[in-house]
Order: sequence, then C-alpha cells, then structure tokens
Amino acid sequence: MEPKHNTIQNPAIEQAMAAVAAAVPKAQSDPRRPRYHFLPPANWMNDPNGTIYHNGFYHVFYQHNPYADHWDHMHWGHARSRDLVHWEHLPIALWPSQEQGEAHCFSGCATVTEEGQPLLIYTSVAAGSREERPANEQWGALGDADWITWTKHPQNPLLSLETHGGPAFGGEWRDPYVFHADGRTLLVVAGAFEDTAAVALYEAQDGTLARWHYRKLLYTEPRRQTRFLECPNFFQVGDRWVLLTSPYRPVEYVTGDFDTDTLTFTPQRRGVLDPGYNELATANFYATNTLYAPDGRCILLGWVRGFAPGRGWNGYLAVPRVLTIDSNYQPCQEPIEELKQLRGAHHSTRDQMLDNNAITVDRVAHPSVEILLTLDPGDAAQSGLRFVPVDSAEQPVTILFNRQVLLVNGVGVPYDWSPGESIQLRLFLDGAGLELFADDGRVAVTHAVDLPIGGMDIEVFAPNGKAALIAYDRWEMKSIW
Repeated sequence: MEPKHNTIQNPAIEQAMAAVAAAVPKAQSDPRRPRYHFLPPANWMNDPNGTIYHNGFYHVFYQHNPYADHWDHMHWGHARSRDLVHWEHLPIALWPSQEQGEAHCFSGCATVTEEGQPLLIYTSVAAGSREERPANEQWGALGDADWITWTKHPQNPLLSLETHGGPAFGGEWRDPYVFHADGRTLLVVAGAFEDTAAVALYEAQDGTLARWHYRKLLYTEPRRQTRFLECPNFFQVGDRWVLLTSPYRPVEYVTGDFDTDTLTFTPQRRGVLDPGYNELATANFYATNTLYAPDGRCILLGWVRGFAPGRGWNGYLAVPRVLTIDSNYQPCQEPIEELKQLRGAHHSTRDQMLDNNAITVDRVAHPSVEILLTLDPGDAAQSGLRFVPVDSAEQPVTILFNRQVLLVNGVGVPYDWSPGESIQLRLFLDGAGLELFADDGRVAVTHAVDLPIGGMDIEVFAPNGKAALIAYDRWEMKSIW
C-alpha cells in the first residue's frame, strides 16, 4: 500500500510522506481497518477532492493529515484507479506553502485547462491572523502530464474576495467545484453572509481557468436554519440538475432544473441523501464529490467519518455509487457493478419461515462481506437481521423494518412499502462500518460502527408475527490492494 512514483523533489511532500510511512504499521495492525474501501496508507483523511476521470484513470484526491490520525495540517492525498475498485496510491499532491502564509489546503476540485494541463482548484487557508493576505482564497496548482508533480499556480489567488466581482462574504468562503453546461465552464463556491448561507456561481473567462467572474447566487438558505453549505457539488444527471451540500449535518440534496442561458436554478425537490450517523459524528456520510465515468454514469463519492483517534487511520471513502434521478426528482444511489469482482466465497440460504422467532443463517469469521437479503415481512410488526458477536459481550448491530421505517442500528429512514411486497436489502460490511441500500436505491444509509471481529452470527428475525426469508446471499470480499 506504499505510494508509488516516489521521486518527488519537494521537501514538504517528502517529509509528509515519511510521516505517513512511519504510521503504516500501526494502521495495518488494526483488525477493523477496512479491507475493500479506499483509505490512505495511514493517518487522517476527510473530504474527497478533485474526483475526475481522465486518460484512462479515475483520480481521487482527498483531505489528508499526514502527521496524525486526527484533523490538522491539511494536505491533498492522491490515488488513481482503472476500475474505481483497485487503487494505486500516488505521492501527496498538495501541501501548505508556509512561505506564502498558507496553513491548510482545504477542499476543491480537479479539471483540465483548454491546453490539456491538469489543474487543481482549492481553498487556501491563511496561517494564524496574518495581515499579508485574506483568511480564505481560491488557489490553483498545475500538474504534469502524469498528474504526479504539482506546482502552485503563478497567478494565485485565482479568486479572492477583493477581485472576484461579487458580494463581500463574511467569514467562510470555500470549497470550489467546477462543472460544465452547454459550452460554459462554471464554478460554485460556498459562502456566508450574516443572515444567509449561500452557494455562489462563477464563470471562467478563458480556457486557462485562471480568471473567473462572479455571476450570481445560485442557491441560499437562512443561517438560522443552515450554518454553512459546505462542499457544494452542482452537476447534471440526465436532464435534471443536482445540488449537494454538507451543512454540518447529513448530506442534503436539492434537485431541479437549470437554465444555462440565465444561469437560474429552479429547485423541485429537497431531502437528505444519506441519514446515517453515530455518537461521534452528526453524519457518517459527508462531504461528497462526483465524476462522470466514460459510459456516462454519474459516480458519487463520500467520506465515511465518526471514528475516535488512536487507530493509526481515521476515515475512508464509501463504496462508489451510481447516482440517478427518477421522474419525481428523487435521487437513487446504487453501488457500482464493478464491486462484484471483489466477491469471493459465497454462502446462501433460501425459503426459511419465521414465526415469532429468530434463525441463524450464517456465521462469518471477519466482517468484510457483502450481503443480499430478500425478506417478506408478512404480518410481523417487526422483522430484520442482526449481527451478533460470537465471543464477546458487544451489542449486536441490528437492521429492523417496522412496516414503515427501516432502522439501521437505530437510525431511521422512511421506506415506501405495501403489504404483500418483499423488501430487498444490500449491505456492505467492512470492519468499521456498514452501508445499506434498499428500495431501488431510494434508501441509502451509512453507519460507522465497530463490527465484531472475533466472528459473528447473522440472524434473521420476526419476534412478533410471521415473515419469510426468501433469499440470503453472502460473499466474502477481497482486499482492493
């Protein structure tokens, strides 16, 4: 899992990568470290940044603290993949340029200039209370043809509040995201006024993407409702448009229509994209980013958070999801088909009746598995499955359906169901968390939780009524490394 192409002649990056390498033994010694989800070789990661497909590779950059398994010293880690499943770690891409008063390289995006040169656009955060430059500016970094070596853009800042031609945002102003619409290259950035949280819209003035001009506020919410619209992603799926934000609570979506002539966004539907949470995080799935695969699929990536420090690693990416929008403007999320190549040993059970009881359908030695369950709730008031530790007093992890709501270890999400219908649950378990998909992708729940590592029994239950297990399939999942 060591990064390749280790020939970077940059002392700041060399120092950061040495710190990561020193932390690898501790990170790999954790038995709950995810095996088939992407994460750095060691230490902290948060937001995925600069997700893009280019010249045969999927690239993922990400917020990274190379020096510890908690947040600080924001760099950009970097990896690439041919299939969105197996990943190759590359050298750290961005580092805080301390000589320029830079303390952190916050979130942003990746794009390509008119001349074909890779360009990262990110929020540069000033060190301390320096008066030489504003607290936040949008900076760029230019890459070589292999996307390995990066140089801070000579025209930085690419966007500053003094020159952007727009309103005077107070405090936060960050997280740029580039998109394209009918030949126009546009960018959204989150900002805030005293009473309003906003997503501001800019347009590139030429193909260098080094000059941007403010156009308008794309979307706003009152600050009494929303503190800040972190990590705005604005993009097209089919003939619909989607705005995703991470407002210090579970990721929220606004779907609607976008007039590319007037640059006007007309919302049609709002909601929560993934409601998962635990006691250490207000949201376990957070800070999304997107890319388009060569076949046109819109791929959604998100950070899984909610872990205490001390493991040598902290944070990983949820499984890549195909995002579609149905006729009612509702997002649907399904795991990418490429994940099936990780399936190993298979176990299945069919046609089991439940009558005020629970049955054990499987035992697994380590929780890095995929499960597909089809259940007929029958007349049972509650039914579902749970993961029960074999040799410890840890509490079981429970998935419960009560005919109206699906509860993932206590986290509830409405489920549109009618008597006589079956429900199908697809779950991905991987050491320190699970992801559940149901109702043709209209339900997606991510839950960061320590799963039993000394073996666990998988039970299906209906404690107060009759239900039927139609089909249960479980696959051991191979490592992506």
